[in-house]
Amino acid sequence: MSETPNARKPLPLHWKMAIGFLAGLGLGLIVYAAGVGGISWAQLGGQACEAGATGWRCESLLKLFTEVITGPAGEIFLRLIFMLVIPLLFSALVMGVSEMGDIRSFGRVGWRTLGLTVVMSGLAVLLGLVMVNVFQPGAGMDPAQAQQLMSENAERAQSIVKGSTDAPKGIQMLVSIVPSNVVQAAADDAILAVMFFALMIGVGMVLTKSKAVDTLRDGIQGLFEISMTLIGLVIKLAPYAVFCFMFNLSSQFGWDLLFKLAKYVAVVVSALAIHLFVVYALAIKFIGGRSPLQFFKGAQEAMVLAFSTASSNATLPTALRVADELKLPRRISRFVLTVGATANQNGTALFEGVTVIFLAQFFGVDLSLGQQVMVMLVCILGGIGTAGVPSGSLPVVAMICAMVKVPPEGIGLILGVNHFLDMCRTTLNVTGDIAIASMVSRGVEDPPAETLAD
Repeated sequence: MSETPNARKPLPLHWKMAIGFLAGLGLGLIVYAAGVGGISWAQLGGQACEAGATGWRCESLLKLFTEVITGPAGEIFLRLIFMLVIPLLFSALVMGVSEMGDIRSFGRVGWRTLGLTVVMSGLAVLLGLVMVNVFQPGAGMDPAQAQQLMSENAERAQSIVKGSTDAPKGIQMLVSIVPSNVVQAAADDAILAVMFFALMIGVGMVLTKSKAVDTLRDGIQGLFEISMTLIGLVIKLAPYAVFCFMFNLSSQFGWDLLFKLAKYVAVVVSALAIHLFVVYALAIKFIGGRSPLQFFKGAQEAMVLAFSTASSNATLPTALRVADELKLPRRISRFVLTVGATANQNGTALFEGVTVIFLAQFFGVDLSLGQQVMVMLVCILGGIGTAGVPSGSLPVVAMICAMVKVPPEGIGLILGVNHFLDMCRTTLNVTGDIAIASMVSRGVEDPPAETLAD
């Protein structure tokens, strides 16, 4: 029998992820409400044990569920993605550079990407600083409530502050981009160092013409295709992983912390939304020459995954596939998106600027215009150098606070809402990468395949 012409199409992946997101969020909030509403999950677990257990000790059903099922499931998903990110990033960046054809083309694309990155990051930080100065979220914080939040997160805040002091600064940060041992850099997740090595390999392939180089190019292209295939298999698990992420988050925190820091959260989220849906929409229209509505519709799968995982690196494979669906030239998208996963983080830069000024307002530290300009510049640089992993920007925030004499331990004040804000700013980071790839791609087409092989 032949297939019926009206056979139902499978549900698109981004809709499956949206369903997983809403289901995890809804069930987590129900669990949280039940836990604080008079019937504790520990009591429920104890009742279950009394009803049917024989000699073994039960813990909270919620803790058991998150520690044994949803927590490990989400972590395994991220580990599978991160396992493949280094080979994907390396192969995509090498191919993106080598397919430029000549150094001049690479230079034009590189400088245009860098220029747009700096401009968009600068606009993001400026928008955030204007909003945090206008609405003053730190000035109205309840001191007793704030002290409680900081004491609850004191240990984690201290570890973040220590990490910020141990990180390379100034010229040493620039030196650390050049790896002395690329294998060690990959093992240490030094993404910028791996990217630098990949750029050098790509440039070398452009400058060197031989059959051996062509063979190497084919091998790296094969590595890219294998990485994309394997990640494509892993991404099919994304709806279930998204459910786990949202359940863990909402069942643990509910909405309480968001309400306690409502003004701060509202300023950050509003600034991110304005930058994404207004600033980037205008840039896509007038610089990229595309319809913003069609762009956001095409990018929604990457946006959902970025929001759920809070990691630009984990979303890179999906962003590359979305770029193909948007018909962006592959040599441009491979270069811009792989570099952008670490270097173009507008949302991170905006968040860092707002958070530093928020903490300054809370502690009563009056920052001059010059100091705020310095914060803005450091945030732009910090957005370029921040790791594309969950909460990668917190050490940078602590470092900037110390620079402007704001107690860096105050970062404990926002740790409870950081993961939610991390999800929001990662969405802007990833969408911004695709948007800049779209702008850089205007008027550029991929050369015929036979031209690349010559």
